Amino acid sequence: MTKTCIDPKKVRKIAAGYPQGDSSGLIHALQDVQAQFGYIPCEAVEVLCEHLEVPISKAFSATTFYKAFSLEPKGEVVIRVCTGTACHIRGAQTLADEISAALRIEPGGTTKDLKFTLETVNCVGACAMAPVVSVNGKYHGSVQPGSIMKVIKDGK
Repeated sequence: MTKTCIDPKKVRKIAAGYPQGDSSGLIHALQDVQAQFGYIPCEAVEVLCEHLEVPISKAFSATTFYKAFSLEPKGEVVIRVCTGTACHIRGAQTLADEISAALRIEPGGTTKDLKFTLETVNCVGACAMAPVVSVNGKYHGSVQPGSIMKVIKDGK
């Protein structure tokens, strides 16, 4: 996990939105922290756990169980390549390989300048549009090799 410097006031403000000592708000508070910072910094987990009176192990258990949470910083542009059956059959791996080579990162990685993160996901539920690539949550269907980097640049 990456240790970074964050503004603890922002985390305390998020924590203040949940009743002190009430662990039922943990998941929602973690979602709020991720929305604020783009990931969940360990310093934020410590502040939330203290406020909600939750063991740190419970918070880290939740953040590692749910794939939607990230303990590592993500890039400004998050690229997700669907690798579900329909997308796989229609060339998703070729697209992932092309993006990986162009950005010089493996799936699951983020460029050193924090501009891009590349992820593969099991299914986005858009099989009729296969292969599908999402750029910052915007879905692009029937993406062809050779055009993917233009899609990424246009999707910023």
